[in-house]
Amino acid sequence: MPHPSVFVNIPTTDLDRSKLFFEALGYTINPLFTDDNAACVVISDTIYLMVLTRDFFATFTEKEIVDPTKAAQTQVALTCESRAAVDEMMAKGLAAGGSEPVPAQDHGFMYSRDLEDPDGNNFAYLFMEPTAADQGPEAYLAEQAGNDKN
Repeated sequence: MPHPSVFVNIPTTDLDRSKLFFEALGYTINPLFTDDNAACVVISDTIYLMVLTRDFFATFTEKEIVDPTKAAQTQVALTCESRAAVDEMMAKGLAAGGSEPVPAQDHGFMYSRDLEDPDGNNFAYLFMEPTAADQGPEAYLAEQAGNDKN
C-alpha cells in the first residue's frame, strides 16, 4: 500500500511573499495547484504545504482563522539528515525573512530549531540520532552512558 500524502494548510497575508520564502528554503511550487488564492509547496513526494490566502482559508471552515503571530494552532515538524542540515535550513529561513522564536533545543538524542515564516506559522526542523529514532530515546541515552564508562 503506498504511503498517504500529507497536505498541511496554512494561512498567509501575502501569497507571493510566502512562495518566495518557501522557495528560498529549497522547496518547489507545484503550478498545477497554485493560483491567486493558494500555492502548493512541495516538501517531498508525499508532503505538501497548501499556503492559502486568509479569505480562501476561511472557505474551508466555520471556525475563526487564528493570527499565527499571536496564537499557535499547530507546529509542522520536519526531519533533517543531520544537525548541520537543521542549521542550514534555519540559515536559509532566517535569510528569507523568517524568525527564530526560541533558542535551539538539544536533548542529546534530538536537536531541533523552530522557524517562523513571515506570517508567524511555526515549523520545527529536527535531527534525531538513529538509535533514538529506531529504539526510543532511552536506548540512545543508555548506549551513550555505556560509551562514557569505556
